[in-house]
Amino acid sequence: MGDLGRRVYGLAAIVLGVVGLVFDDYAAVWQPVPKTWPAHDLLAYVSGAILLVGGVASFVPKAARWGALILAVFYGLWVLALKLPGVIAHPTHLAPWQAMAEIVAITVGGVLAYVLSGGVTRGETPVKIARCVFGACCIIFGAAHFVFLKETAAFVPARIPPSPTFWAYATGVCQIAAGVAFITGLQARLAAVLLTVMYIGFGLFVHLPLIMKDVHDHFGWCANAINGALIGAAWCMADSLRRDRAKA
Repeated sequence: MGDLGRRVYGLAAIVLGVVGLVFDDYAAVWQPVPKTWPAHDLLAYVSGAILLVGGVASFVPKAARWGALILAVFYGLWVLALKLPGVIAHPTHLAPWQAMAEIVAITVGGVLAYVLSGGVTRGETPVKIARCVFGACCIIFGAAHFVFLKETAAFVPARIPPSPTFWAYATGVCQIAAGVAFITGLQARLAAVLLTVMYIGFGLFVHLPLIMKDVHDHFGWCANAINGALIGAAWCMADSLRRDRAKA
């Protein structure tokens, strides 16, 4: 796979940044950003600009590691500011955990992109920690498919056989299996490759139709960009595991 993973990750950030600037708002899937925040509207532009700069830098060889670091730190700050408070307030509810896991997984993608850009020696502890954290996120994603089965199935086009419910269950199982593989290290690279393929499928069959139906749909653009970031993160995981194996 080469270093395509970190480039896909950077491209997703560019799209998300452009969408933020064009729609003059934060990513819809990360709401709500409290209106009480100082300079709420200005920060929406700053957010888009940071994503755009970090994404573009990912394509510049001498700046790639800094672009990845900017994105990892930026996404990490969103976790602390927006999602962690929800988990603390409702620790027994899966919904806030799922919301936080989404951004945590994308943050891990930034860490791995930083590693792939030469920021950290491959195979060191940060990569192993990133793999386990990403695995935990995947398990949360999979569990959410079962807990919120009706809502998950509603995203699956009814025309895809055998049924939306089947695919809600199947993709949930696949994400849990991938998470276990990452945490245990058993067939972790195969799991990363298959997870990347599955996320690409999400984009083609679930998210892309949203903007094909309405090109002015802010949520649709954000959903595609966020899914793109998850594709990039999973791809970076596969790339990092391939390089570690080659090094060994």
